[in-house]
Parts: sequence; structure tokens; C-alpha cells
Amino acid sequence: MKYLPYLPAALCAVIPSLSHGEDAIDPARMANTVILKKIEIENLGIETVKVHRAEFEETIFALGRIKSIPSKRCIVSSRIPGRIIEIHAFEGDTVITGQPVVKIESRQPGNPPPAISLTAPSGGLVMATHSSLGEPVEPDTDILEIIDLSQVYAVARVPEDQAGNIKTGTRARITVPALPGEQFQGELLRFGTTADRASGTIDAFFLLKGLDGRIRPEMRTEFSMVVSNREKVMAVPKQALQGDNVAPFVFVKDLELKNAFVKAPVRTGARNDQYVEILSGLFPADDVVTKGAYPLAFAGAGSISLKDALDAAHGHEHNEDGSEVTAEQKKTRKSGEENATNTGPLTLFLAILSVLLTILLVLSIVLRRGTKPLPANSGDA
Repeated sequence: MKYLPYLPAALCAVIPSLSHGEDAIDPARMANTVILKKIEIENLGIETVKVHRAEFEETIFALGRIKSIPSKRCIVSSRIPGRIIEIHAFEGDTVITGQPVVKIESRQPGNPPPAISLTAPSGGLVMATHSSLGEPVEPDTDILEIIDLSQVYAVARVPEDQAGNIKTGTRARITVPALPGEQFQGELLRFGTTADRASGTIDAFFLLKGLDGRIRPEMRTEFSMVVSNREKVMAVPKQALQGDNVAPFVFVKDLELKNAFVKAPVRTGARNDQYVEILSGLFPADDVVTKGAYPLAFAGAGSISLKDALDAAHGHEHNEDGSEVTAEQKKTRKSGEENATNTGPLTLFLAILSVLLTILLVLSIVLRRGTKPLPANSGDA
């Protein structure tokens, strides 16, 4: 059977079937095949995943910020007037409920004057210190501000024309660029009371809980809000898709050739923050390149020729165009090699012998002329 490596669906319609030992592999097919050495694949960090049909989530993307929850904010203040004589917590410190944070010396007479210790009403991060050591304080003075960041609001600025697709309870995958590689799950609690006329957006409040305190208020956030689900959708990871919106493509691992990848044009559909729907161009169980797909697009034809790859894969010789060497071609090549081996030295020997014989012939003629007797002079007596 004629070798025909993996062909994407888009190419199957235009490349005719090939019979054994006849036509060469289509030039377009050869141009879309990249064959690399094992070390090159390792250097590019190439990884593949199998294409399969699964649940696909359609999402709405939005940007936003982290906001503290008002009920998680507390202020440390004194019930009596006095002055600060000790401070045990400063901005950036984490405190627990009941931990002493400030000591106040009362204005009541005494030697020394009576003092009271102020404790943290709740645990959290000290966000601000409003007073300094020795500063007088009154009952209405804010001394420390503490916020519990184990729960926060992630506030998305949703375009008004898409807000109708989002309802209370909608789930969202939330990423914080300040914490790369991590993803958080949030649930929509409510919308803001007014829309922003300048940006044409409305705030959507998502609750994040069970945090470890690394998220800070006003950090930028990115939202992928799930608005619907579809079953049995064929999709690939976003990083697998290369090219542009006009001519997108992916790289598929060849079914037979080792370390070979085929550039497969595809038609895409919906996208979310993780996957791209594939409408045509791939088949289930295809191995699609994910990590390393971008540098592979600039690898050209690779460092190994298609002929060498086919020879190694099939254990027999191929022509430069990828077609198998026929019996007639093998016979012709063998005959040519034998003629080159057998006649090469003989031809050289005959040429040298011919030159030598020519030289000897010339010398013989010269010598004969030199020894021939001169004719008698008829005028002599």
C-alpha cells in the first residue's frame, strides 16, 4: 500500500489517492510537514493532547478589580481619651482576633497614670496606621484599620449589552495577573446599583472566599463568566491554535512518521478562556500540539528530509519526492553502480595504454627516418 501519512480533513478533499509505487506525495502535503530530531523536539518543549468531544462552556470576558467586603473591615479606637504609648502592629502586619495592638495611657491622674491595652476586634491585615507613638487620641480617633481578606469581592465591569446574559449565581473563572498560574472560582452575588455611562459597563459582584490573604484590594482581575454549556463539542486548547482569524491552523502529530507534525488548516467556532471550538479540519483522537506550537510554526520543513524519514519508517528506500523506489529504478541504479565500478578503472587503463602506444609509434617513425641511407650522387666518378 502506498504510504500516505496523516492528512487533515481540509487536505483530503484536494489530494488524490496514491497507488503503490506510482505518484509522488503531493507537494502541498510535503510543504506542510515538519520533521524534527528528538533533541529538537525536547528543546522546543513540544507537548500534545488528544482531540475529543466534551462539554464546552461559552463565556463572557470582562476586566475588573478586587474590592474589600465592608463587613470584613474594622477600626481600632480607644474608649477613653489619652495618648499612645505602645504600638504593636503596623501596615502590612497580619493580626488575629484579640491580639494586643495598641496601648493607651489615660488622662486620669495617677503615678503612673492608668493605661489600657487595645486588641484587634477581628483578624486580618493591618491596612493603615492612622496614629503615631505619643500622639493624643480621643474616642472618635481611628488608630488602626484592619481588613479580613479571607473573603473579598471581585468586581467585574460587564458591558451593558451582555449583562442580560448573566444572572445571580453565574459562575466565573477569575484570574489575578499578580498571581500568575492561579485561578479562582467566584459566584455572582449582585449587580451594582448604577451603570457607568462613560464606559458603558455595569459592576457585577462575585464573591471569592477561602483565600490565604495574598489577594489585595484594587488588584486587577480577569473574568470568564460561564453563560451556557454545550455537549459533545470538539475543541482544542487555545495555545494549540496558530495563524490568524483568516487562516487558522494547528499542528497534528503524524500517524506514521516519527517526530513529524502536519500543519492542518481548521475552521473555528466559539472560544472561551481555555478552549477553541473546532468545526472542521480535525478528527477525534488526533494528537494536537499544544506547548511548542508557536515556535513549530517557524521551523520550516524541519531538519530531516521527508525521504530520510520515510526510509527510516518503512525500512526501504524512497525517492526525494517521497514516492517509493520502483523495481525498474532499483535495477537501473544497480546497473549504473556496477558499470561505474567495473568500467571506471578499465577505461582509465585503456586511456593510458593508448597514450603510451601513440608515443611509441611516433618514436619508431622518427628513428626509422634517422637511420635510412642517403641516395648516391650520380655526378660522382
